This record gives sequence, structure tokens and C-alpha cells, in this order.
Amino acid sequence: MTLTRLTVQTHGPACHDITREVAAVVSGLGDGIVTLFLRHTSCSLLIQENADPDVQRDLLGWLERIAPSADHPSMGWITHRAEGPDDMPAHLKAAVLPTCLQIPVERGRMVLGTWQGIYLVEHRRAPHRREVVVKFQAG
Repeated sequence: MTLTRLTVQTHGPACHDITREVAAVVSGLGDGIVTLFLRHTSCSLLIQENADPDVQRDLLGWLERIAPSADHPSMGWITHRAEGPDDMPAHLKAAVLPTCLQIPVERGRMVLGTWQGIYLVEHRRAPHRREVVVKFQAG
């Protein structure tokens, strides 16, 4: 078993491609499974298309439509506002997207599709330092 922590510095809502960093962790480790766990409640992990940047833009746009800032008129029902108008919507977005992923590994390479990449999706407006726990288990 191998346990590694990756740090991702974010600067507002965006999809951060972490595929290469995760690939480097599992490189040469043989067959098994890699688990990614995000230690935060206002960002998410996704496996998504990595070929067309419009996919990430559209995803972020959709997330903003389903959970806009708490100061938007449609969000008057939100009571958790202590950390700013983007905090509770970020929690809502993280509630509908995963914070943990598992990917099979074969001969030290993740078994991802041709157009698949691994993304940390930041939901907050302010910069954050995010930590992803990466655990490889042989088997």
C-alpha cells in the first residue's frame, strides 16, 4: 500500500487537471486500484473529458446555474452565510459531485479512457490550498 498527498493551489472556480500527478504516484507500482480522497467539503473530484476545454466551462456554468451565489435572489432560503455568499453553494455543489474516486491500475498505469482526465473542481471564489489523499493498493 502506498499513501501520498497531493496539494493543489486553486484561484477560484475551475477544473484543475491532476491526471499527471496521480499517474506519477502509481507509475511502476503494478496492478491494483488507486483511491483519491478529497479532504474538503467545498470542492469535488471528477473523471471528465480532457480533450475539449468547453466541457469544463459548461460544467462550471451548469454548477453555477444549479447553485448560484447565496446573494442571488433565488437563494434567499440559504441560512449558512457566515463564510460568505459562495460557501453554502460550494457545499451544495460538493454534495452532488464526488469527493472520492477509485480507478483501476494495470502495470503501473491507470485504466482511463482515451478522453478521460481526473479533475479537482474548485467551487469557492477565493484561493484555496486543497489536499488530495492518493492511496494505491496492490491486488
